[in-house]
Amino acid sequence: MTVPAFEEYVPAIDCTCAGCAAQRRTAASALPVRYGGHPAAHGARRALVLVTAAGVVLGSGAVEAASAAGAASAAGATGDRAAEAAGAVRADADGDSPQGGPGPLQGGGASGPPSSTTTTPKLRKSSRADIINRAKKWVSAQVPYSMTKYWPDGYRQDCSGFVSMAWNLPGNEWTGSLAAFGTRIAREELQPGDILLFHNPADPSKGSHVTIFGGWTDYTHTHYTAYEQTKPHTRKKTTPMAYWTNSGNYVAYRYKGLSGGSAGSGSSVTGFPGAGKFGPGVSNAYVTRLGRMLVERGGKRFYKVGPGPGWGEADRRATQAFQKAQGWKGKEADGIPGPDTWRLLVNGTGHDIRGTGNGSGGGSGAGAGHGNSNPDSKFPGRGYFRPGQSNSHVDRLGRQLVKKGFGKYYTAGPGPRWTEADRRNVEAFQRAQGWRGGAADGYPGPETWRRLFG
Repeated sequence: MTVPAFEEYVPAIDCTCAGCAAQRRTAASALPVRYGGHPAAHGARRALVLVTAAGVVLGSGAVEAASAAGAASAAGATGDRAAEAAGAVRADADGDSPQGGPGPLQGGGASGPPSSTTTTPKLRKSSRADIINRAKKWVSAQVPYSMTKYWPDGYRQDCSGFVSMAWNLPGNEWTGSLAAFGTRIAREELQPGDILLFHNPADPSKGSHVTIFGGWTDYTHTHYTAYEQTKPHTRKKTTPMAYWTNSGNYVAYRYKGLSGGSAGSGSSVTGFPGAGKFGPGVSNAYVTRLGRMLVERGGKRFYKVGPGPGWGEADRRATQAFQKAQGWKGKEADGIPGPDTWRLLVNGTGHDIRGTGNGSGGGSGAGAGHGNSNPDSKFPGRGYFRPGQSNSHVDRLGRQLVKKGFGKYYTAGPGPRWTEADRRNVEAFQRAQGWRGGAADGYPGPETWRRLFG
C-alpha cells in the first residue's frame, strides 16, 4: 500500500470559506514570541491536509484519523479562536486587521538596509505633506489588503506596512515596532501625518491596528480623517476618535524624522512667524498662506483676486471676520493675526467665518437658543482655553467651576494651565445646562462664561 503524504497547507488570502478564514487568523497570531506572539498559539499554528499519493484513495479510517488530528489542533485554541476553529467564524469588523511581522522591503521596492526591531536605523526625513501624499497614493490605487503580499514599492499591504510606507521607513514594521520610530504625544497634539497605534502584546491578532491621522473634521475633535489599510483596500474615512473599536487603547505618535512642512499645503510655513509679517506694506509667503487658510474657513467673499503675498485690506477684513467668529472683541479682533489666530487656522480648529454656512453655529457652549448674539463683555475669548495655553483666565475659570460644584475632575489645582480636567469640568457644566453635541464640547464660549459668572 502506498503511504499517504502530508504537506503543509497555506490558505488562500482571498478565500472566504470558514476553514481558510480561521487559518489566516491563526497564522496572524503565530509570530515568534520575541516579536510579541502568544506562546499558546504555537501549538495550533499549522494545519495538515491529508492528500493521496499516486492516486490512492483514503479509507474511512484515515479520514477519521485526520479528523482527530484537526480536533486536537482546535483544542489548543482558546476563546474566539476555538470557536473559529470549530467553524463559527465571526464577521470581520473595523480594526480586524491581521498583519505580518517586521522585515525588509520586498520585490522591486527593496533597497537600502533592512529595518531592525532592536535598534532604530537612521531615519529618512519626511514632511507632513510627504507623509499624507504617500498615503493618498495608496488610497487612489485602492491597494488590496493582504498580510502576505507586497505592493510594487516594496511595502506589505497591511496596516503596519501602510504606515511604514507613508513614514518612508527602510523596511516593513508591525504594530509591535512602529512606536520605536515615533515620539509619543497627547491626542490633543495630533497633526496630519501622526499616527494612532494600538498593539495588543498578549494577542497581536486581536485588535492590533494603526491609522494615519489626516486632520480633525470639526472643532469638537470627536472625529478625524483616518488614512488606513484595512479590508478590502486602502481607504480615507471620517473616523471617531480614536477608532471604531478599542478606542481607549490607541496611542498617538509623531514620526521622529519629521521635517518642516504642512500637510497638503506645499509650503514649509507652519509655526507662527510673528505679527511683523502681517500688515500694510508687507509682502511674503506667510500672507499668502494666511489668505488661503482664511478662504478655506469661509473668507472667500473678501477676496476679489488672490490671495497673494502682498498684504491688503481683504486680508485684514477676512482675518477680523475669523477672529470675531471665535467670539473675540477689541484688540483680539483687530484683523492682524496673532499666535492664537494662526494656530486655529493651521490646525483647522475653532469656528469658521460666519455667514458662509460653514460651521457658523453656536458650538463651544453656545447651546441651542443661547447663541453668540449677545455675548458677555467680560468673556476673554476662546483662544485662552485650548491645549498648551496658560493664563489667569484658565485659573479663574477653574476656581469658578469648583465654586459652582463642577470640579470633580481636578486631582490637583485648578491652576493657570489648561488641562483635560478643565475641559471635562466645563463639559459637565455645559451638560447641566441641557446642552448636547458641539454645544457641550468642554470649551467655554460666551454663554458658558455668562452662566458661570453671571
